[in-house]
Amino acid sequence: MSSEIDSSTLLSRASQLIDLARKAGADAADAVVVRSRSQSVSVRLGKVEGTESSESDDFSLRVFIGKRVASVSANPGFDLRALAERAVAMAKVSPEDPFACLADEASLAKSYPDLQLLDTTEVSSEMLREAGLAAEAAALAVKGVTNSSGAGASAGMGGLVLATSHGFEGSYMASRFGHSVSVIAGEGTGMERDYDFDSRLYYAELDDPAEIGRRAGERVVKRINPRQVPTGKDVTVIFDPRVARGFVGHIAGAINGAAVARKSSFLRDRMGQQVLKSGLSITDDPLIVRGPSSRPFDGEGVSGERLVMIEDGVLKHWFLSTSTARELGLQTNGRGVRGGTAVSPSSTNLALEPGDITPEELILSVGNGFYVTELIGHGVNMITGEYSRGATGFWIENGELTFPVSEVTIASNLKDMFMRLTPANDIDRKFGVAAPTFAIEGMTLAGR
Repeated sequence: MSSEIDSSTLLSRASQLIDLARKAGADAADAVVVRSRSQSVSVRLGKVEGTESSESDDFSLRVFIGKRVASVSANPGFDLRALAERAVAMAKVSPEDPFACLADEASLAKSYPDLQLLDTTEVSSEMLREAGLAAEAAALAVKGVTNSSGAGASAGMGGLVLATSHGFEGSYMASRFGHSVSVIAGEGTGMERDYDFDSRLYYAELDDPAEIGRRAGERVVKRINPRQVPTGKDVTVIFDPRVARGFVGHIAGAINGAAVARKSSFLRDRMGQQVLKSGLSITDDPLIVRGPSSRPFDGEGVSGERLVMIEDGVLKHWFLSTSTARELGLQTNGRGVRGGTAVSPSSTNLALEPGDITPEELILSVGNGFYVTELIGHGVNMITGEYSRGATGFWIENGELTFPVSEVTIASNLKDMFMRLTPANDIDRKFGVAAPTFAIEGMTLAGR
């Protein structure tokens, strides 16, 4: 374990790679190593279906010559000099990019806190197998569950090693453990499927596998014998936290600086304006201790800070990396992420901050409406904001969940949905995108 955590050798190779790139003619360069270690076990109907284990250290070198840039990738064992010379040769014939550059030296992290992202607990394949079997057995024990789609458990770690030609050197590692199960209820054409899972940085904080299985079983049994409901044009829709997180992801996409620069966001002209209902805020914080998406510095060596991206309904910030910020005439806010050889902006620990009422009070206030537990399809146009997706869930009558509903479509425009959103107080911050249950008024529901 210690050799996997110690990044000194990788940092040394990254620094050598930069030195060789400068000697080959690069004006500036950075080298990154994305480190990954994982193992998983999948089971179905009491038997192991698969066991997987992987590990990798993926190197990427990015070089700059004037306004020209090129990137190359390699696995361990490559020839440092040959890679550096190839990257420089590529940069010399690349088209100019007026926005590509390293982060300003003044914005680089000089020091950073210990965010406690790494749990060194050793988890064996046998422990993973037992967890998967326990989750599946608990789900199958729920009355009405008829079959299993499988269960699994996983353990791993990943991290980043970064060195730049203007003096930054840093590394961090984060662990990740998970349990999941998916089961079926009903028979023939009346079969329904549902699932549950948990994912944590620390193994001891994982939900008990049997509890995960029980929840999955109870969820799927409630979905048996769904109905369609009549079409309506002014329906209040409540989003279960599982689908609420995905919806908040749409907000994140709309305020991503890269989308704004490409003019592919429907919020691109709304900086400083109200985009959510008054009183609502979206926060993003990369420095939460043991946060699921925390990081001491971003993919360019910049330390981010907690930002209120949308404050009291008003848009305050874009997610920005250095090149995206330059294109927009702004400064990076430490949201750059390495993806292969590219750097692009992204959120960290993103949250739609909760409201003051319980989910039960929110459902009661709706009277009649639709509670969504699963969304189907990808009918979201981020340029126009048009939103139309298949949905399943439960009908709300007189403030209570009643019968299951399937084969309906909910539709509106994200601009209107943002302004009609009312959150409950049940936020769970163990996910990188966190959101409470929330209601959206005035949606169109297409049913029978």
